[in-house]
Amino acid sequence: MERKVMLIGSIGAGKSTLVKHLLNDKTPASKTQSLDYNDWLIDTPGEYAENPMFYRSLMATSFETALVIMVQDSTNDRNIFPPGFSSGFPVPCIGVITKIDHPDAKVVTAQQILQQSLIQGELWFTSCVTNQGINELRERLWRWRNDK
Repeated sequence: MERKVMLIGSIGAGKSTLVKHLLNDKTPASKTQSLDYNDWLIDTPGEYAENPMFYRSLMATSFETALVIMVQDSTNDRNIFPPGFSSGFPVPCIGVITKIDHPDAKVVTAQQILQQSLIQGELWFTSCVTNQGINELRERLWRWRNDK
């Protein structure tokens, strides 16, 4: 069975754009309307993370994965995940902070927000505009998926 990685986060956090960059797909990202399986990545609608009624879908889908990526937009100072949210998944979770090069980025705040919900796990800082952190994250995910 192929090891998949699921991305979760708020509407507009940059999940779909991050998926496109991790897959070296040059086509523009579009709003995700339902679970979107892209090769080894599963993109989820932001509504699934923002509405507790959909948490069940995220938890169920995580059983198909080897890793969950919790995505936090550095320009959004709202935490949509409850404290300790990552502990509800049966697989490890890591955090990715997006849009770190944006003029309105508050990277330290984003890190603090994410760490409230991510009990333990690596944190990655990315920009899909400058590609900062993307190649390193892709390589780390490739190694992680193949080492375990």
